[in-house]
Formats: sequence, C-alpha cells, structure tokens
Amino acid sequence: MISEKNSSQQAIDLEDNYGAHNYHPLPVVLSRGEGVYVWDVDGKRYYDFLSAYSAVNQGHCHPQIIKALNKQANSLTLTSRAFYNDVLGKYEKFVTEYFGLEKVLPMNTGAEAVETAIKLCRKYAYEKKGIPENKAEIIVCKNNFHGRTTTIISFSNDEDARKNFGPYTEGFIKIEYDNIDILEETLKTNKNIAGFLVEPIQGEAGVYVPADGYLSKAKALCEKYGVLFIADEVQTGIARTGKLLAVNHENVTPDILILGKALSGGVYPVSAVLANNDIMDVIKPGQHGSTFGGNPLACAVAIAALEVIKNENLAENAEKLGKLFRSELQKFIKTNSLIKLVRGKGLLNAIVINDTEDSSTAWDICLKLRDNGLLAKPTHGNIIRFAPPLVMNEEQLLDCVSIIKKTIIEFQS
Repeated sequence: MISEKNSSQQAIDLEDNYGAHNYHPLPVVLSRGEGVYVWDVDGKRYYDFLSAYSAVNQGHCHPQIIKALNKQANSLTLTSRAFYNDVLGKYEKFVTEYFGLEKVLPMNTGAEAVETAIKLCRKYAYEKKGIPENKAEIIVCKNNFHGRTTTIISFSNDEDARKNFGPYTEGFIKIEYDNIDILEETLKTNKNIAGFLVEPIQGEAGVYVPADGYLSKAKALCEKYGVLFIADEVQTGIARTGKLLAVNHENVTPDILILGKALSGGVYPVSAVLANNDIMDVIKPGQHGSTFGGNPLACAVAIAALEVIKNENLAENAEKLGKLFRSELQKFIKTNSLIKLVRGKGLLNAIVINDTEDSSTAWDICLKLRDNGLLAKPTHGNIIRFAPPLVMNEEQLLDCVSIIKKTIIEFQS
C-alpha cells in the first residue's frame, strides 16, 4: 500500500515500474488542486497552466461541480442504456438548448466522440446524401489532433502516433489547414465527400489560429457542396477561446459538434456529439452506444459544469485575460531573442521558442517554470502551450506573466 506521505520519486518509480510508458510527464507529482492552483506531494504550490489540456476550464475541484458529483454518486451512478434514468433526459434537454442543436449522443472521451461523429457522418452520407456504400470520404487537415484510436491515427501525420500501428483505415483526405482554396478544389473534384472534420484552432499542433474568415468560408463551402461541417471543439470549446465555442468567433453553426474535456470540468469523463434531427436520426437502436455513455453521474456533473461556465462568465473572462496575456508577452518578445512569437485566442495560447523542433530548449524551460511555480508542457518540440483555468483573475495572470518572463531571463543567463 502506498503511504499517504509518499515522496515524489517513489510515486514516479511506481508509475515507471507498473504503468505503460505511453506518456512523458513533467517530473512533478501532484496530490491536490483548487481553482488555478495545484500542490505536489511535498506541499509546494504551482499555477496550473495546462488545465489538463483544457479539461479543467472551471478550475480544479470546483465546489458546485463536486457537490453535483457527490449528490448523484449517493443515489445512482450507472444503469447502462438498457433502462431509462431520471437524469439523462434532463441533461439532453439542457445541453441541446445550451449549444443550440436538436439532439445529443452522449459518450465518455474526446476520441470516442470523434469516432462517433465519423460514424454519424458516414451513415448520413449513405442514407441521406446517396453516396455509394463504402465510398464516403471525410476531409481532414494536416497536423490535426483528434485522438489516438486506430481510425484517428490513420489520418494523422504524427509518426510517433502512427508508426507500427497499421494497417490504417481508409476514407480520409488530408489537406492543408487554413487553406480555403485547397478545400474548395477538393470539394469540387470529389463527389463522395461526406464531411469536413476540423479543429477551429489546432491545439496539439502548437495553437495554430487560422486566418479570420477561414471557418465561415469553410462552412459556406460545405453548404454549397452538401457536405457536413464537423467541428472538433474538444479542446477549444466550453469558453476556452473567449467564446462558448471557438466557431462562435465567426458565427458558424457546425452540422456536427464534438465536445469533451471541460464538459465535465475535469471531474469525470464526459463527451458528446450534437447535431440536428435530420442528421442524428440516422442512428437507430443497436447501431452505436456505450455502457457508460449518458450515465446519471456524468449527466449531473456536466450540467453543473456548464452552469459554472455561464454563471461565472468564464468565456468573457478568457477573452479579456487572453488579450492581456498576449499583449504583455508581445512587449517582452521585443526585448528578448529566445521567444519568436506568441499566438492564440482567449486563454489558449502558445509561445514559439527560437530553436529547432528537435531541441530540448522548450522542455528545459518548462522544468525551470516548474521550479518557479508554474506548470506547462511543450508541444511539437519548440512550442510551449499555455492554457490556465478560466477562473483565473487579472492579478494571478500578471503574476504568471512575471514568472514566465523571469524564467526566460534566468534561462538565458
């Protein structure tokens, strides 16, 4: 049995010895979280500047969400979908009205939700659009990240995720992200396109924000060619970018909306696919499901998590603090040669380190940030993603900016 006062190294050794080595964590062992802070096993406090990849938008252990979790856990946690339960219908009404679409298919994880959207899109293409069976293709973008299932890695160009996991699933066309001309050319020349699956901002690729108008033009093209616009908002949704959804910045309503992560405030695995009736009604009993999808505990937690977003104006806070964060770092960049640029939207941001992608510089900076009380992780070698909980206030944000600036200066000396 593990002692409650386990040392950091003991905890790391246990994971190393008994767990699969499918992650490369920053060497810090966390034991508690509250709001924008986390504490390690030795009691040191840190700002969380990753938010579990934007799952903890509402802050760690938000009391309203934990209260909903505990209340529901004491009455009913799981029935499977073999029976009705008294929370699922309430949640389905709440979440569809909240996001403005007519039906929801509840799942558990982001990758499951992406897989669900792919199945839904294909079935709609065969039954409503008349594409010949097994011929439907879905357009995706290069450098995408939609998960790591066998199907999803089939259209990834991350070799770490792909190599030695084949054979790969067919039916996907990869095009350049943020290139509206290539999207139109692909739609124009292929009559079997069922959908266009896109991240409104490519998070894992390094927080790449497309040009203004890209999403609205892409949606218009999808409408012109009778193709479903599928928005993967697992990371960018739920107020992260300064709007409820990142597509809201361009007034786009997706045909299929994919949600996860902060849908539960990081308290429980909850994901969802939303669409209107004409699309969702192609799914019949027995054609898709999940034992845990739509369980009462998940539904109660998700309702509470979404209420927190609205009641605490977290989208507005993300918009305001994101502008401040980028403005402060832009000033710093002018005086510093180690950072090339800062980019992002709302409180989903990244800095690009002035070094090669295969260097350890970004990782080493993250180690120094940890030493100075802030936790972040590199992505794609020379990029550091910054995504704090949206409950952060201005004073805390400026404190974090000071930590980042101090760390970069120390790193150079």
